Amino acid sequence: MASLSSSRLLLLLSCLALALLAADAEVHHHEFVVQETPVKRLCKTHNIITVNGQYPGPTLEVREGDTLVINVVNRAQYNVTIHWHGIRQMRTGWADGPEFVTQCPIKPGGSYKYRFTIEGQEGTLWWHAHSSWLRATVYGALIIRPRENKTYPFAKPSREVPVILGEWWDANPIDVIREAQKTGGGPNVSDAFTINGQPGDLFKCSQKETTAIPVKAGETALLRFINAALNHELFVTIAQHKMTVVATDASYTKPFTTSVLMIAPGQTTDVLVTMDQAPTRYYIAARAYVSSQNVAFDNTTTTAVIEYDCGCASDFGPKIQPAFPALPAFNDTGAATAFAAGIKSPNRVKIHENVDEYLFFTVGLGLFNCKPGQLCKGPNNNTRFTASMNNVSFVFPTTDSLLHAHYYKIPSVFTTDFPAYPPVQFDYTAQNVSQALWQPVPGTKLYPLRFGSVVQVVLQDTSIVTPENHPIHIHGYDFFILAEGFGNFDPKKDVEKFNYVDPPQRNTVAVPVNGWAVIQFVADNPGVWLMHCHLDVHITWGLAMAFLVEDGYSELQSLEPPPVDLPMC
Repeated sequence: MASLSSSRLLLLLSCLALALLAADAEVHHHEFVVQETPVKRLCKTHNIITVNGQYPGPTLEVREGDTLVINVVNRAQYNVTIHWHGIRQMRTGWADGPEFVTQCPIKPGGSYKYRFTIEGQEGTLWWHAHSSWLRATVYGALIIRPRENKTYPFAKPSREVPVILGEWWDANPIDVIREAQKTGGGPNVSDAFTINGQPGDLFKCSQKETTAIPVKAGETALLRFINAALNHELFVTIAQHKMTVVATDASYTKPFTTSVLMIAPGQTTDVLVTMDQAPTRYYIAARAYVSSQNVAFDNTTTTAVIEYDCGCASDFGPKIQPAFPALPAFNDTGAATAFAAGIKSPNRVKIHENVDEYLFFTVGLGLFNCKPGQLCKGPNNNTRFTASMNNVSFVFPTTDSLLHAHYYKIPSVFTTDFPAYPPVQFDYTAQNVSQALWQPVPGTKLYPLRFGSVVQVVLQDTSIVTPENHPIHIHGYDFFILAEGFGNFDPKKDVEKFNYVDPPQRNTVAVPVNGWAVIQFVADNPGVWLMHCHLDVHITWGLAMAFLVEDGYSELQSLEPPPVDLPMC
């Protein structure tokens, strides 16, 4: 009887704790109207696609435990979906957003209500369109603060500022990618990078609108950097100021001080900056980190200005030229590597030594041979650019979404035979990989995972066409990065480099150029989860796959039923 009473008491206390947590939480309702909006940049006005007429879009601010209900209304001429980048979406995969993966697109004139709860996550994430190249202009910050009466694991900053790095074309980005898809060549590179939607002082017709961040001498600001650029990893520096990294991808880190950040598309980095310099003006500057060879890239530099309030009668204002920071060279892989090596979890984490699924995925580019009647402007005559993982170039379905087809057991939409290892093993980072290995096989292949299984994946870059640093993002999951290195992964030697104590936790890993990364996660979230390169040109070419995580044994380990307003194809 005593033990039964103890069990009931524990159950009662658990229910009470859950009720108190729920009472703390709020439900936030928003309406996102996707529409065409005239925006002037680089002296020209373009009709771009925005949310609520804002570029960048609205910043969402919530606390851990809160629920977001966002009604997305499509008044644009293109299909659209919205992805809440980095949100775990526990059992709510229908709200994840990638087009034809977890939903069919919201057609022009249609709407869809995304509803999800943010559980166990704090920090900086973001949202963006996940349909064609709409995310060039459809994106915004998603800030998750600690619950009421909880604090940051660092001193409360005097101010918090989202700093969103973007990419601007002096053209319609949809036309840019459609032209590239038509010809099979590479897309035209962007004309500028932006900080909070503005190119900055170094561009024509841009000086008056350059993003300015007002600060006071002696205070510490929390800058929440987000790389929303489509196709470029970016170095970021601040003139004469050090940055202390305290979080990446909404996971806290051991604080470490640096003068340079390298942020890949999809990644976020939170830094504390103490305003300890002479009270004047200082540039924040960002430009590309380019690891590929003989590939066109945007070589411009975007700037914002940190403006000290000098507390004096005179206003030095825009007349004072800001101090300019030193930036790494475009191809400074050493700087990128050193930054990644500094990121570690704040405490000891649970890493599983007993792994259920050992996977080895190659990631890289390739070429398709031209078919009769096709335009082919790839690097060799009669070829078209493609990309793949384990020699499978991912083909998105068009008649149904993968999650809907899985839930209702609809045949012929996908297969579950994505290879666990490369079909042919070769010297992945050799200078001259046999041309016979350059042509992947197109397919819509998923890899099935049992609920609760421990998954460890080696992500191996290849030198086919060109080696490159690939930012690989997994939807619905965070993962630990056990190790990174250069060359071909060696399972005997490289295991010695594994960090089993405090590896960083992220949702997007920048796989080193001509190198590898090893990640681990537990498949505790049922559904279909896309894994892809966050350079949008590469996902367009097929550098993606998806995990199909089966339901567990109980309702709380199973995917929720689809919402009634889920868009149909």
